[in-house]
Amino acid sequence: MSQNVVRVVVADDQKVVREGIVMLLGLLPGIEVVGSAADGEEAVQLVAQHAPDVVLMDLRMPRVDGVEATRRIRSEHPGTEVVILTTYADDESLFPALQAGARGYLTKDAGGEEIVKAITDVRSGAAGLSPQIQARLLERLSGPGSDDCPVRSGGPGVRSRGGVPAGRADGP
Repeated sequence: MSQNVVRVVVADDQKVVREGIVMLLGLLPGIEVVGSAADGEEAVQLVAQHAPDVVLMDLRMPRVDGVEATRRIRSEHPGTEVVILTTYADDESLFPALQAGARGYLTKDAGGEEIVKAITDVRSGAAGLSPQIQARLLERLSGPGSDDCPVRSGGPGVRSRGGVPAGRADGP
């Protein structure tokens, strides 16, 4: 197996969505799906078993939701990155996921190329954020009340794809 292959676990409670993502990723060079989970509890177990590079994680799932599963994975398996793939792009979904340790965040209208880019970006140490999510972060960081922004107050280092901390004026 090549060192350039990114090993992925897919976690989504909707079977057709999960199977579709697994099928899509399976067709792409450089990606190997090593497991798929129907909830966050199963995702944590699969990470312990397979030590994937990246988990593609839904947020709203039974038993253990995506935020708690992300928190556990990042705490217990720091070598595994998490990219959130969800229907929800609201602040109440986005910020808790980033604070739990997710390095990427996409909505389910993302195409295959965007998903693969986010996976490879987080694997290489960059953030895998969709353009809409980047815009929400910048809006939140620079808007009124930005001093109370959860990302600024102790959340994980949120970085743009260029590696410069979000909100910094000297970035690209």
